[in-house]
Amino acid sequence: MSAPDLNSEQGRADYRRELRRTGWKFRWGGLALIVLGAIWVLLARDAGSPLAGQTIVGAYALLAAGWVCYLVAVFQRTRLHKRRMAEGL
Repeated sequence: MSAPDLNSEQGRADYRRELRRTGWKFRWGGLALIVLGAIWVLLARDAGSPLAGQTIVGAYALLAAGWVCYLVAVFQRTRLHKRRMAEGL
């Protein structure tokens, strides 16, 4: 893996595209878990809801898992960026 070509507009666009593709499954999966967990929390807060009670713990666990997935994607992207920049040294 060589250092990215950041001297041209096309090279910068290609590198941005590569960074966006890195960890996209974790990033979008984490976002989906966060949204589902937030909706679940809002529904479970309603006392008359059948989701109230102990299910709130599951909702917060879903939120936590979503954030972990998202942070894994950020870590992967940062690691790739550092590795690619070190190639040019």
